[in-house]
Amino acid sequence: MLGLEKKDFRLLLIVIGLTLFAPFLLNPFPEGSELAQFNAGYPDLMQRFVIFGIFAIGFNILFGLTGYLSFGHAAFLGVGSYAAVWMFKLLSMNVLPAIFLSVIIAGLFSLIIGYVSLRRSGIYFSILTLAFAQMSFALAYSVLTPITGGETGLQLALSDPRIFGEAQTATGNIPVPALFGLEMRSSLEWDVGGWLFTFNAGYYLAAFFMIVAFYLAIRIFRSPFGMMLRAIKSNQTRMAYTGLNARPYTLAAFVISGMYAGLAGGLMASMDPLAGAERMQWTASGEVVLMTILGGAGTLIGPVLGAGMIKYFENIFSKINSTILHDWFAFLPDGLEDIVVAMIYPFIGKGWHLTLGIMFMLVVIFLPGGLVQGGQKLAGLFSRKKAEDNTKSSATEPAE
Repeated sequence: MLGLEKKDFRLLLIVIGLTLFAPFLLNPFPEGSELAQFNAGYPDLMQRFVIFGIFAIGFNILFGLTGYLSFGHAAFLGVGSYAAVWMFKLLSMNVLPAIFLSVIIAGLFSLIIGYVSLRRSGIYFSILTLAFAQMSFALAYSVLTPITGGETGLQLALSDPRIFGEAQTATGNIPVPALFGLEMRSSLEWDVGGWLFTFNAGYYLAAFFMIVAFYLAIRIFRSPFGMMLRAIKSNQTRMAYTGLNARPYTLAAFVISGMYAGLAGGLMASMDPLAGAERMQWTASGEVVLMTILGGAGTLIGPVLGAGMIKYFENIFSKINSTILHDWFAFLPDGLEDIVVAMIYPFIGKGWHLTLGIMFMLVVIFLPGGLVQGGQKLAGLFSRKKAEDNTKSSATEPAE
């Protein structure tokens, strides 16, 4: 189906199912309950899940397949955002041209940076990409202020021309991003019992692009081009001895990865028409590295899982404060309650980075293949246990 093997097609169906039913899966607890704190089924966070999933999928094509570790991929995310906002300012508020321009501009920008950076490999390549990203951040923050908006970021204004769209609404406000009239902020709420499910137009548009991006990643992984990238990661020197020039393949992987990042940046601007230099900082580049490694570098679904986990920690786990902890442990005696809260508090709220860091260390030490490897081990454990049970039951059956 769709040119995929049965295993890959099954994986694609799983991703489609997870994205379509995310409003239900991410709201397991009823509103008003103490555990509702852990619900993540609201539009803004669901959009971040799929957008950063696209970012991580693209980065995985470069790092997971080719073995080239880039510390500057946030530059393409920022460039994509700026391109989309400029499209909103000059052309119209339709998100499709903005997203298309984001991918093209990010691809061209990554072609320039990749052409220079890929003259080196290993740590030197990583440092070069980091340098380019920091230069881009500095330019966006200062020198290119007329284009990027500097500290305040690039924002929409009533004075923007918007040649093929309305400059302002009938009420005198700035129009919002839309897809042929369907606003990205439009949501449909469904109240069922104690649960409130929200279906957001912007989320489903971003989810559609993530499914397409995931499908293309599968095709790249299984193509002869993907095999060449694996060969480069395995032993580039041996490839050179056979007479194969690896540089066109690595440059192609770099540009494809940059275009994925540009797509993510364009979607971010489509959900919230604002672009700032902070999206190009080295911390954003480091975040996508963590997502990929945490989920499983070189695997198909791993980066998506890693992106979801980090964004969950950032947006949900970080909001747990001492008041919530005291409510949870109110059943304990006062002195013991204070001790338990004092022990847990450094790992939640503003200290969520500490918990994430510990989890990342444990994954790297015990599960080098990331969360995907952990899932595979669990599946193998259950299948082995099931096989043992079947063997025992067969041995105990009386012979006829």
